[in-house]
Amino acid sequence: MKEVRIVGVPEHFNLPWHLCLENGEFNAIGIDLQWTDIPEGTGKMCQMLRQEETDLAIILSEGIIKDITAGNETSIIQEYVASPLLWGIHVAADSPFQSIAELEYKRIAISRLGSGSHLMAIVHAKQMNWDLEKLTFVIVDTLDKAVVALQNKEADYFMWERFMTQPLVDQNVFRRIGECPTPWPSFVLVGRRAFVQQNRALVDNLLEVINATTSEFKFIPSIDRTLAERYNQKVEDIQDWLSLTRWSQRQLSKVNYDKIQQQLVDLQLIDTPKQYEDIKM
Repeated sequence: MKEVRIVGVPEHFNLPWHLCLENGEFNAIGIDLQWTDIPEGTGKMCQMLRQEETDLAIILSEGIIKDITAGNETSIIQEYVASPLLWGIHVAADSPFQSIAELEYKRIAISRLGSGSHLMAIVHAKQMNWDLEKLTFVIVDTLDKAVVALQNKEADYFMWERFMTQPLVDQNVFRRIGECPTPWPSFVLVGRRAFVQQNRALVDNLLEVINATTSEFKFIPSIDRTLAERYNQKVEDIQDWLSLTRWSQRQLSKVNYDKIQQQLVDLQLIDTPKQYEDIKM
């Protein structure tokens, strides 16, 4: 039995992995898959890959591409979620801000530098034609700490996945004043380059298991109710989310890779672009 460490956010996108674990499907092919939830998100997972604290990660596409160009020795194994991520733009429920235009140059809560919440705040500011030099970021680590930061007026707005924050909106903790979808596939499965090179057959076997589950995930009986219960969501919100979400069973395309990297170059977040052939498994 080969132990393999994997990390991902504690969100509904990753339920297919947990179902495979609970069903013993990885054990059946000789893989002792050790899953760790990382509520801090992409920036923390990039750090863990660099420090060899994990072998694999389910991670935001733009975050890992930026970090790979900055020297992270990680390979993209496969696109995991092909659909865009829908980011909600949130303020505290009692915030005076009523429109996105009022957020120009206000303090942005982010989980950490290089995280999705950081990069997408910059993407959104660019779309709004705001001066990127004037953006101010407040590092909060996690969603729970973002709640505290907004309530205590330590930051003004926070961008996070729109459906995972829906309970906070329903509870009148956050107020959502806009949305910003990523213009590219949202999640990829990546691995430390040395690990992938040394365990290619194992990685291929692991892909067979997870791809079989994601390809039929939406057809699992009562999957909407299972998701709603596990992730504290309303069934109708989960049904909306499922209708928008497409899991992938193929490699991230060169077209999408180039689109993501070029956007990051245009935002001056990447200094040294990398060729597609150099980053994929």
